[in-house]
Amino acid sequence: MPELPAPADLALSGLPGIAAVERDIGISKDTLRVWERRYGFPAPLRDAAGERVYPAEQVQRLRLLKRLLDSGHRPGRVVPAEIDLLALLALPPEPPVAGAKQANSSSSVAAEELERYLDLLRAHDVEGLRRALSQALLRMGLGPCVMNLMAPLTTQVGACWMRGELEIFEEHIYTESLQQVLRQAVQAIPQLALAERPRVLLTTLVGEPHGLGLLMVEAMLTLEGCQCLSLGVQTPVDELPRAAAAHRADIVALSFSGYLSAAVVQRGLTDLRLQLDPAIELWAGGRASTLQRRAGMPGVSCIIELAEVASAVARWRAGQIDGIPQAVTDAA
Repeated sequence: MPELPAPADLALSGLPGIAAVERDIGISKDTLRVWERRYGFPAPLRDAAGERVYPAEQVQRLRLLKRLLDSGHRPGRVVPAEIDLLALLALPPEPPVAGAKQANSSSSVAAEELERYLDLLRAHDVEGLRRALSQALLRMGLGPCVMNLMAPLTTQVGACWMRGELEIFEEHIYTESLQQVLRQAVQAIPQLALAERPRVLLTTLVGEPHGLGLLMVEAMLTLEGCQCLSLGVQTPVDELPRAAAAHRADIVALSFSGYLSAAVVQRGLTDLRLQLDPAIELWAGGRASTLQRRAGMPGVSCIIELAEVASAVARWRAGQIDGIPQAVTDAA
């Protein structure tokens, strides 16, 4: 009769290994091993085969570390820190005090309203979540809904997942639900409302798997009358110049969620700018720390907030009237 596995082995069998942590969180196996030796964290257990496996509390802490590193924190300061301090560092900034200047303050959705959508997600009421999102879109209009509800709600869902308050499958359900509602809204915009230009090619770089920001930007561009073509996520840099030429794109727009490191973002944008036709503008938006500085990347227009999309489109059209493509002046 074969020997049954020990209870301890059964307990370890369901824990993620180092490859799963690398894939799901985005911290390389080499980095995890270096941290283990240098800082004593993570401190993986070993399964029956002697392979590293990571308990849930360590996975949660690694998620926090990934977010903080992408925000510019140094490994030597945050990797050895306790999880309570990491959670405090990862909290979004406090809202301004009453009376302080705040963009869209009269239209922004209150935290209590965001919590209502999170409650539907936690209750696994998928239809209720989609219905609530659709009703909000009809009530608020596409542009205000994207900026004042969908964007902050997506940030809140990401923060809850990072703190371990949502499961991965719940975050995926939210993403699919929002994509469905938003895609239907974009497709419902009458074609007669679309101008001929600019023609915008949208995607993310390889290694950036998050496409919600991309879809929100597409919605805002479509409202401005742009002709948009989304390639989805993770398009190789070498493919983009050919795609832009084939579809006669005026602008290539990339979205960054903060998943990629600052060095990878900067290198990808620099390589793409060198390969693109100088007359094609390169736009980059999102939460990547290197974009927040808006410097160091000649020929790249950094669009941090969704509210900036309208003015960026207006600037492009004004440049065409003046006969000076902005990409050319930026790259000079």
